[in-house]
Amino acid sequence: RVGHTGTLDPAATGLLILCLGPATRLSEYLTGLDKVYDGGMRFGVATDSYDMDGTVLEENDVPEDLTIEAIQAICDKYVGDILQAPPMVSAVKVGGERLYKKARKGEVVEREPRPVHVDEFTVLGYEPPLATFRVACTRGTYVRSLCHDVGEEIGCGATLNTLRRTHVGRHCVDNAATIDDLETPEDVLDALVPLGEALDLPFVVIRPGRRQMVSSGSALGMGDIVEKCPVSDGWVQVKSERGELLALAQVERGPEVRLNPRRVFIGDRK
Repeated sequence: RVGHTGTLDPAATGLLILCLGPATRLSEYLTGLDKVYDGGMRFGVATDSYDMDGTVLEENDVPEDLTIEAIQAICDKYVGDILQAPPMVSAVKVGGERLYKKARKGEVVEREPRPVHVDEFTVLGYEPPLATFRVACTRGTYVRSLCHDVGEEIGCGATLNTLRRTHVGRHCVDNAATIDDLETPEDVLDALVPLGEALDLPFVVIRPGRRQMVSSGSALGMGDIVEKCPVSDGWVQVKSERGELLALAQVERGPEVRLNPRRVFIGDRK
């Protein structure tokens, strides 16, 4: 089995994490990780999709006095917790139908703004009419919408010109394999990241002799782990002393914190 953890727009490049075999059960925890993108936006052009793959709606002159400092000042407004309406050309469902399907029929509908968080929106360079930038954001953020909104504020319009995803959580594109690298099963094995190194979740280490408890899904107490549990609620990784991922457990509050294994991986190994 193979599953991906978040699509890219057709013209975008960069990091895509694939989960194989037992790791497909980790995909939901990887999909929600924060992401970093490097991109470019072209001023003076507005399209229906907010990127250069769309239909051009208008073209305008770019202000001659526009500076990188002025662009950055506007980008700064979109750092932090913001509400963002998805573009019409997107996979978001409205009324049970994907927005891009409505757009293909010429429909334009109201889109409910959704909360997203932008940690960074930095302008890296500006050579009219193109600006390069870096965005660090949460899942569900549309970078092309950020470009569109910046262009609206400047008054000349802007659209996403290029986009490359460089990070998903702590995973970096510099450490990724290209499709051309994966010609044989051995190539795939060499590129695999161990389950125990895949997630950004806190973890606990079980004491010797507790593997059977984990494999059977039995709740773990504080006496079953080497050190105190680092969190009082949420999910934790349960690992062996060798760093092997044995399970994902939910932390249960009470007189004593208990760890309930919900995703067990011991039985998945030969």
